[in-house]
Amino acid sequence: MCGITGIFAFNLVGKFNKIHVTNATMALQKRGPDFQDIYLDDSVCLGHRRLSIIDTRAVSNQPMWDETRRYSIVFNGEIFNYKQLRQELRAEGVSFSTESDTEVLLKLYIRYGDACLSRLNGFFAFCIFDKQDDTLFLARDRFGIKPLLYVYDEDKFIFASEMKSILQYGLEKKLDYNSLYLYLQLNYIPSPDTIFLDVKKLAPGHCIKVGRRSLEVKSWYGIPYDREKSAASNLSYPDAIQKFRKLLNDAVHKRLVSDVPLGSFLSGGVDSSVISALAAKHKPDLHTFSIGYRDEKFFDETSYARLVAEHIKTKHTVFSLTNADLYGHVHNILDYIDEPFADSSAIAVYILSKETRKHATVALSGDGADEMLGGYNKHAAFYRMIHRGWKEQLVVSLEGLWNKMPQSRNSAFANKMRQFSRFAEGAKMNSRDRYWKWASFASKDDALKMLHPDLRMNMWLKEFVPRMKNILRHLPDEGETMNDIFLTDMNLVLGNDMLTKVDLMSMANGLEVRVPFLDFEVVNFLFSLPDQYKINSNIRKRLLQDGFRDLLPPQLYNRPKKGFEVPLLKWLRTEMKSLIMDDLLSEDFVVNQGIFDYSEINRLKQQLFSPSPGDVHARIWGLVVFQWWWKKYMGAGTAAVSELG
Repeated sequence: MCGITGIFAFNLVGKFNKIHVTNATMALQKRGPDFQDIYLDDSVCLGHRRLSIIDTRAVSNQPMWDETRRYSIVFNGEIFNYKQLRQELRAEGVSFSTESDTEVLLKLYIRYGDACLSRLNGFFAFCIFDKQDDTLFLARDRFGIKPLLYVYDEDKFIFASEMKSILQYGLEKKLDYNSLYLYLQLNYIPSPDTIFLDVKKLAPGHCIKVGRRSLEVKSWYGIPYDREKSAASNLSYPDAIQKFRKLLNDAVHKRLVSDVPLGSFLSGGVDSSVISALAAKHKPDLHTFSIGYRDEKFFDETSYARLVAEHIKTKHTVFSLTNADLYGHVHNILDYIDEPFADSSAIAVYILSKETRKHATVALSGDGADEMLGGYNKHAAFYRMIHRGWKEQLVVSLEGLWNKMPQSRNSAFANKMRQFSRFAEGAKMNSRDRYWKWASFASKDDALKMLHPDLRMNMWLKEFVPRMKNILRHLPDEGETMNDIFLTDMNLVLGNDMLTKVDLMSMANGLEVRVPFLDFEVVNFLFSLPDQYKINSNIRKRLLQDGFRDLLPPQLYNRPKKGFEVPLLKWLRTEMKSLIMDDLLSEDFVVNQGIFDYSEINRLKQQLFSPSPGDVHARIWGLVVFQWWWKKYMGAGTAAVSELG
């Protein structure tokens, strides 16, 4: 558990920003609550925060230098194969003064340069300063488990683990309205962009080389997916199951190495249950954790979690929460978010992480399986579109009926009506537009309506279209396969939503989360397999469910997916009503702010309290998150429209 930041000043103007490095490092206190170390020289400053006791291998002072004092590193993450790499380097004559994975990474880079990245198995974000060449090298792990942001201009290069650290350097905060437009559709902002024009995220599987007058960003990893080869794979289904079992078991085993208390999230779904079951085989005293909704039985899955825990014989703790318990954390969560991010399940992850941290320092999670194996409800919809028959045509033909029925996520019937309506609408689109529709909470037109008329007039969306095309680059206009969908989810949903959520909420509570499904050998293997090994008309995540059926109770299989949701609609209508109506989305605030069209915001508020809210609660929540962020980071009195005038 660490946080990193730094600055490379190119001239005198850039050097003035060096005075901020201490505050920028301090801003990462949640990621490393106990120790702060900083390196300063004429042009480069490096900052590092860490926990006082991590695994013994990771206890190393940072910034760390090699013995020649030429190279220095700040590192956030874990390298799971560091012992093997150290042995290989020792065989080549490389010496070590610590037992840390940090030193292994540094020495590996010194010997192999950026080619070292392909040899790493782990999750990481790091920066290496070459004092002789006067360059920085930064890299981010394959799937974006650890974050890394940066700013580059004629005076300086700045990097940090979080936006709140970046902002300590006194940057001019210019909103990126194309990012806001994306946010209003997705409820998050995809990399490499951020809410600010001058701040970028280093994309997963990318690295940067920075010199005094140069910056080179390049990809060092991409999922090795070949549509034709995966479809024509000659590996039999039983053999695929056996290989998958071995790879996933190995991935779990690697992530159990810890000198601090380690547990596992156990929601009651198949993904976390498989991870917990495999971990329990290697660690008989495994402690598992789940949260339940005492007041909301529709969202509560703790009975399944308890069933699994009894079956695999773990020490299981359920954090059973009332609506008041859940709502009591909302303000803390909103306060911690330093870039608009409105996946409401972050509330549940925050509380789970907070309660788990009282018992463990490290936790395993089941993230990643849904995106690769077809776990989401939308994947069943995509499968039906690709293999459509008379049932699908019937749903499409009755679109008018579904639109007249009450739609919401808070009951089984209303949720089914909502799903039928979205399916019927998506069926009329091409592959890319359909994917975008089903990945979004608001359409492109509806999101544009939310913006102030003056912004709409000035906003030509020249940047939005190429951004969206890049996100959807693996999808054809027609004839998509399920693997195409999964790959797009890995590039969009996993890194920008799911992993961002887990990193933010776990780091806010001092908990390290490890993700076995995202071992790169597991990922590479799964994308070499044909669609039908993962999903068919009867079962989603087929390979996972069939492959580990012997480890889990039968009641767990092929049941409806609920996800990690919270009773958001009820909160927005009750406890948060005054925050919406009298504060953040009030007419005075919205008009003075000058970003949104109040008539459209008011229409959304009316829909929220109607008998058929649909998904509007997610859009309202996105607005609440943005407005809270705006008040904290931009100033309540700031007007926006004039910036584009």
